[in-house]
Formats: sequence, C-alpha cells, structure tokens
Amino acid sequence: MDNDQFAKRVQAAAGAGWRTVIVAFVWITVAWLAGLWFISLKPDWLIPLWGGMITWEQIHMVMIWFFTVFKIVFFVMIMTTIWLTFWARRLRKL
Repeated sequence: MDNDQFAKRVQAAAGAGWRTVIVAFVWITVAWLAGLWFISLKPDWLIPLWGGMITWEQIHMVMIWFFTVFKIVFFVMIMTTIWLTFWARRLRKL
C-alpha cells in the first residue's frame, strides 16, 4: 500500500470519527433531556420496567453514573478523532 492510499484511509477514518462524534453528541443530549424529563415526571410505569425493586433515587444514581461513564468514553472518542485528523493532515503534507 502506498503512502497516498494510506493517507486517504486515515482521512476517511477521521471523517467517520467526526460523524460518529456528532451522532454521539446528539444521542447523549436527547437521552439526558429524556432522563431529566422522566425523573421530574416519575411515571408509575417506569419502575416495573426496571424490575420493580428500585427507588427513584436509585434510578437517578444509575442515570448519573451512566452519563458520567458515557462522557468519559465520549471524551476519549473526541481526542482520538482529533489525533486522527491531525495525523491525516500531516500525511497529506508529506
């Protein structure tokens, strides 16, 4: 594989990474707003979906932990995509 073809593949990976970051950002925003909406409404049908033996405080704690871990993974995804973008730009200059 020659350098030009490899540079194109790295550039394609960076572009795919940015599209993935955008989709993840939209998803986390919608999910967070939906979670806040459910926490504020506290519908009766939601507790049985979680198994029935959980409190609203536990649901809130699970939601906070889930989004905390997701944001850490999201940060790593953004840093990797930035690195790919810089690498693709550097390969294009060579």
